[in-house]
Amino acid sequence: MKEKEKEVAKKEFNFNQVKNEMVQHFDRSIDVFKDELKKMRTGRATVALIEDIKVDYYNNLTPLKQVATLTTPDATTILVNPWDKGLIKSIEKAIVSSGLGFGVSTDGNVVRVTIPPLTEERKKEIVKLLHSKAEEAKVAIRNVRHKYLEEVRDAKKEAHISEDLEKKYEQEIDKITHEYLDKIEKLTKEKEKEIMEV
Repeated sequence: MKEKEKEVAKKEFNFNQVKNEMVQHFDRSIDVFKDELKKMRTGRATVALIEDIKVDYYNNLTPLKQVATLTTPDATTILVNPWDKGLIKSIEKAIVSSGLGFGVSTDGNVVRVTIPPLTEERKKEIVKLLHSKAEEAKVAIRNVRHKYLEEVRDAKKEAHISEDLEKKYEQEIDKITHEYLDKIEKLTKEKEKEIMEV
């Protein structure tokens, strides 16, 4: 009877399920990192730089992207076209007080945000921030890896899987982990190039 119970227990550990779950966690970490990258300033205008700035919308702090249409007519300008023209003053104030150092002017019914070129010093600061965000993303990936390695080791301890399978699964987890760490490295290099070349 004991042997039969062991056999049943062995079937309960589903590595594919574990692997899929782990990959979903990894993908979420990469998505968070990509969002961080979008908000990082290069010399080029992008709506991601200001879309989350909170605007006083009838005593509610609301992200800019929820009260206006944001466009980039050229590489150094973001146009903010509020759906409610009464918001123009609030929008101007919110962008100025965000501390991002952008030029703000009103042009009829739109707010024009000018992105000044980055100084060499500012570029270096942004690259430093980029590397710290990349490190955070790598730590998140390694933490996920650790969690799933533990699951595999526990399965081995509880005799759900053999030692050979434990080794095989650990190697597979490490292989996937390295692929994701490489993705972060690649995204970081691309962003750094983008920051430095403008």
